[in-house]
Amino acid sequence: MPIFIVFSLTLCFLVQISSPLQAMLAEQLLTYSSLAIAVISILTSMIKKISVIICYDIFSSSILLVWFGYWKPLFNNDSPIFFFYPLYFALFAAFVSLFFISQRHKIDEESFGFMLSLAKRSLIQPWVIMTFVLGSLALPENFTLYPVLMTILILRFTLASCLEGRDQ
Repeated sequence: MPIFIVFSLTLCFLVQISSPLQAMLAEQLLTYSSLAIAVISILTSMIKKISVIICYDIFSSSILLVWFGYWKPLFNNDSPIFFFYPLYFALFAAFVSLFFISQRHKIDEESFGFMLSLAKRSLIQPWVIMTFVLGSLALPENFTLYPVLMTILILRFTLASCLEGRDQ
């Protein structure tokens, strides 16, 4: 999820330095455009026409912009969530990429079989988790729901990345 990591770190930087670009990121046009991209990536992951790994990156990046644009006016200007959530997402995504996805060739056959059966279960399909993440944005009063669901999405991305490219 390199695009998502870059977006997250850029957002952290812009919030930390109190950049005037934050106002541009919170504009409705960008928020609605990002929302449209997120919905398209959910639909694309359902029909599996392009790699699900790409769908994760596009969805996560666009939903980060939707989250910022939608929630920024609802919270104080100096609210720490706009710095810490993107930082957490970037560090967590980088961590799983470095320590799990890059080591996927070391997964034994029994673990691979378990991971494959887990990935096929309907409740943890990528589009289901993406839909829940999208729905969590409508609940800013439950401000911890969005990062929890994004963590689950990143974990599901890790599972999909470990399974991709290996003979099934």
